[in-house]
This record gives sequence, structure tokens and C-alpha cells, in this order.
Amino acid sequence: MNTLIYLIPIALFLGGLGLVAFLWALKSGQYEDLEGASWRVLDDGDGKPEKE
Repeated sequence: MNTLIYLIPIALFLGGLGLVAFLWALKSGQYEDLEGASWRVLDDGDGKPEKE
């Protein structure tokens, strides 16, 4: 029972820390371009058009 005195505040602190990190990610625009990352995976990145 004495361990709950330590574990509950630690769990609340970590949950709050995760919430702050999530809100920071939203504010800094991490979720603005969701489709861009999927297209960058398919791009080979050489900058030259493919020849057929």
C-alpha cells in the first residue's frame, strides 16, 4: 500500500508529460502533412524523371 503513494503521482506525472508532448507536436505542425510522408517513401529521390 505504501508503494501506491509513490506510483500514483509518478503515473500522473508521466501521463501529463505525454499529454504535453502530444500538444507540442500538434502546435508545431507535426500532423499537417500526413500524405507527404507516404509519397516520400515511394520516391527514389534522384530528381531525374524515369525513362520508359
